[in-house]
Amino acid sequence: MNVVNPIGRDNLAAELDDGTVPQTLELIVPNIDGTEPRLDLWLTTQLPDFSRSRWQKLIAQGQVQIAGRACTDKQYRVKSGDRVCASIPAPDLLDLVPESIPLDILYEDDQLAIVNKPAGMVVHPSAGHSTGTLVHALLAHCPLSSIGGVQRPGIVHRLDKDTSGAIAIAKTDLAHQHLQQQLQAKTARREYLGVVYGTPKADSGTIDLPIGRHPVDRQKNAILPIDRGGKTAVTHWQIEERLRSFSLIRFRLETGRTHQIRVHATQMGHPIVGDPVYGTGRSTATKWRASANGVKLPGQALHARRLQLIHPLTGVSIDITAPIPEYFLTLLQVLRNRRS
Repeated sequence: MNVVNPIGRDNLAAELDDGTVPQTLELIVPNIDGTEPRLDLWLTTQLPDFSRSRWQKLIAQGQVQIAGRACTDKQYRVKSGDRVCASIPAPDLLDLVPESIPLDILYEDDQLAIVNKPAGMVVHPSAGHSTGTLVHALLAHCPLSSIGGVQRPGIVHRLDKDTSGAIAIAKTDLAHQHLQQQLQAKTARREYLGVVYGTPKADSGTIDLPIGRHPVDRQKNAILPIDRGGKTAVTHWQIEERLRSFSLIRFRLETGRTHQIRVHATQMGHPIVGDPVYGTGRSTATKWRASANGVKLPGQALHARRLQLIHPLTGVSIDITAPIPEYFLTLLQVLRNRRS
């Protein structure tokens, strides 16, 4: 059994959920000012990728210890200096069967591949998505790094299901480690194009607001202070085109939190068009479908347009641009026609 300490670790969720062995998570409760939080709530803020209900089950099963003794009371109030140990069972292993799904390969050699992922495709297997993922397609195409475990082999970073565009895939463990280091060191460059509601007053800007799991809706992320589970998130943006009551914006990620662009765009008052989660109250249908000749968006109008990284073996810079999907181009044309 592996023992890990999450303090200062951004990739803890992936490390604990690698599909191999059970692990033990050790935490020391820092100094608490004010009301002492409940055990289940505190654990959720420490590891927001695990839901509160999952922590409650682990607590009820005696998998969480305080000072060496099992604590089965989810309402226990943690105190400054408490040593909390949680046993994380290994997830159920998935029997991944390669699937012959067509792939749009933008770059490939013996170390890595860069794929133009279509909107609607999930990157790796998860609850509710046991087939048809990018991983299933890749397994039929080429060997993959084992670092991601049985559920995420070769996956270095992710794109949301309905976000299209360039995604890097590691074919060797060396490439996987090197590419992840580039992402952590912010030397890899990821640029997106998104169509948003409204027109920001400025032409460019930076959003530097921490992001964490939404405290109520576990399917969403939200702006959260660092001391409540938020993690540093920085997004740079620049307007490419103003389209009356819409804008085409180029986003550049400095960090890579889940739903980062979608959360930050909504926070600035300009959610991504078609976003079913963060664009509530902004109906694409009433805004533009009448003049779109029946063309529908598969989800949010967000495309990973450009990916720049250093080759793990040669040190040569790789600069890949993913073609803009047809539905995205159609949306832009419709909005341009509305402007004229």
